[in-house]
Amino acid sequence: MLELPHLSRITDIMTVDRRDFLKIGAYTAAGSMLATGLPAINAIASKTAPTRKPEESWAMVIDVDKCDIDCTACVDACHKENNVPDFPEPKHDVHWIRKITFKQKHVENGEERSLPAMCFHCEYPPCAHVCPVEATFVRKDGLVLVDKHRCIGCRYCMIACPYKARSFVSRHVDHKPTDNPDVPIRMHGVVEKCTFCAHLIDQGKEPACVTSCAKKGKGAMLFGDLRDEKSEVFELVRSGKANRIRSDLGLNPRVFYLGV
Repeated sequence: MLELPHLSRITDIMTVDRRDFLKIGAYTAAGSMLATGLPAINAIASKTAPTRKPEESWAMVIDVDKCDIDCTACVDACHKENNVPDFPEPKHDVHWIRKITFKQKHVENGEERSLPAMCFHCEYPPCAHVCPVEATFVRKDGLVLVDKHRCIGCRYCMIACPYKARSFVSRHVDHKPTDNPDVPIRMHGVVEKCTFCAHLIDQGKEPACVTSCAKKGKGAMLFGDLRDEKSEVFELVRSGKANRIRSDLGLNPRVFYLGV
């Protein structure tokens, strides 16, 4: 299990303490009671990508040293590709990917740094385990997705996610499509999140944030198959240089970071 040095603002924003985590457990139990009589949640893992090999296991490695604090290329590309609207009021924000600034506690007079954060597509996602209607499921290639037609908006998954990577789409959201006609009009009353641009992956392409970072940023984001020994992502993870945020939770997220 990879360990991550203590990060001041990341741990403030993206973690839960023991007491809060126990509270999540209470909500999880409630979700399990609602799910009585439904098929086992593990059965959802049988869903696979329509055009991808089931033996693939997608992951992302992000080099924080190459991520400029003022760069928003990944966020802008994500919003455009997935029709994620911009919100004038942060409390109504729907974030698929966001930039987080932080300082490392163990570095004296350390400069403020930045990293992109999104759904980490955990190998053992608590969001899927608490969903009473199996709206959240895991594909065989490791992507954690949401079936919006099944989602009832209970928001158990939002409570269970320690990375705060999910958003509830309220009636404040503009439901009209924007730049990408291939992405359906968003539905209100459901939860949504980063999909690693599953629709692009199924076409043999990379997520929009990765492509944009390579073109407009400094190439901080790498995407690849953890089971492909020839991929750069595989090599970086195997080297031990790539770290997971909150690896102590045992969720095995598929987003790794260099430089923290």
